[in-house]
Amino acid sequence: MTVRIALRNLMHDRIRLAVTLTGVIFAVVLIAVQGGLFVGFTTATSCVIENTEADVWVASRGVRNFDVTHPLRERKYHQVLSVPGVARAERFIVQFANWRKPEGGMESVEVVGFDLDSGLGKPWAMSGGSIDALRVRDTVIIDELYLKKLGVTQLGQAVEISDRRARVVGLTRGIRSFTTSPYVFTSFENALEFTHLKSDQLTYVLVLADPGLDPRELRAAIAGAVDDVDVFTREEFAQKTKWYWMFTTGAGMALVIAACLGLVVGGVVVAQTLYATTMDHLPEFGTLRAMGAKNGYLYRIIMAQAVAAAFIGYFPGIALSHVLVHLAEKGGASIVLTGKMSVGLFFLTVIMCVAAAFVSIKRVTRIDPAMVFKGA
Repeated sequence: MTVRIALRNLMHDRIRLAVTLTGVIFAVVLIAVQGGLFVGFTTATSCVIENTEADVWVASRGVRNFDVTHPLRERKYHQVLSVPGVARAERFIVQFANWRKPEGGMESVEVVGFDLDSGLGKPWAMSGGSIDALRVRDTVIIDELYLKKLGVTQLGQAVEISDRRARVVGLTRGIRSFTTSPYVFTSFENALEFTHLKSDQLTYVLVLADPGLDPRELRAAIAGAVDDVDVFTREEFAQKTKWYWMFTTGAGMALVIAACLGLVVGGVVVAQTLYATTMDHLPEFGTLRAMGAKNGYLYRIIMAQAVAAAFIGYFPGIALSHVLVHLAEKGGASIVLTGKMSVGLFFLTVIMCVAAAFVSIKRVTRIDPAMVFKGA
C-alpha cells in the first residue's frame, strides 16, 4: 500500500516526474563520467609501474613521479647488483623524445627502454607484431590508440624519433599515457639512441628480490647501501606517481569536485521536485494523519517516492553513461567504468534521493490534522 501511494504521487504530475528523473539521470551521468575519468587517469599514471614485475624501483634522488626523472650513472646499477637479496637488476629508460610523422609534423613521445632478455618493463596486451622483433636495431612498439596521432598506418612503417630512423614492429591495445605523449616501447639499446643518453646512463634500476624476501626489506637494504638515490617498492612508486599527478597538479581534484557537483545538483533537483509533490498532496497527508496514521507511515511513503525516483532514473542514467564512456574511449579518453563502480553508483543514487526526501519529511511532520476539516 505504501509503495502504491508513493508511485501514484510521483505519477500524478508527469511533467514534474520528468524533471525529477532528469535530475537523477544528470547526476548519475556526471558522477559516472567524472568518476570514471578519475579512475582512468589514476590507472594511466602508473600503468607501466603496475604492469612491471619488478619488486623494487631505484631512481635518482628527489624523483616525484614515473614520467620525469634525472638520469643515473651505470655505477648505481652495479652497486644495486651487489646488494644482498637482489636476485636480478635491470637497467630501464623512460625519457621524452620527438616523433616526426611521415606526412610531416612533430609529436612528443615517451620512450620506454627495457632489457629484452629479462622482460622487466616490457609492453603488455600485444595486438600485433612481437616483442622479439625489437632485437632488430631502431625498432619500436606503440599502442593502437595512437596510430592516427603518430601518423602510422601499418606495421613495418618507417618514422623518425629524435632525427633517427625507426620502424614500428608491434602494437599494443589499451596502454594509455596520462600525459599527452604516447608510450613508445623499445629495447634498452635502442632507447639510448632515441633519447641521446650516454652509454653509461639510465633512468631507473628495476630489481627482483630473492624468493621469500619482503620487497620492503630489500628496499631498505638498497637505500642503505647505495647513496644519492630514492628507492621504492612497486606499490609505493605507483602510489607516489598517482598522488603527484592527481592531487599535486590539481587534475584529480578538478574531477572530484565535478563529480561532487553532479551529486549536489542532482540532489537539489530531486529534493525540490519531491518537496513540490509533497506540497501538492498535503491534504491527503493531512487526511492520513487525521485517520490516525503515524509519522513513520508517512515517512515510508515519502521514502518510497525517493527510492522509486532513484530506481527509475538510475537505469537510463547508467546506460547513457556506458554509451558516453564507449564513445570517449574511441576518442582516446581514459575513462574506466567497471561493474563494481556501476553497482556502487546505484547505492549512491539511492542515498542521494533518500537524503533529498528529508526536506519533504520535515514539512509533513508539521501537518495539522485539523487542516482537513478546515479545508472542508
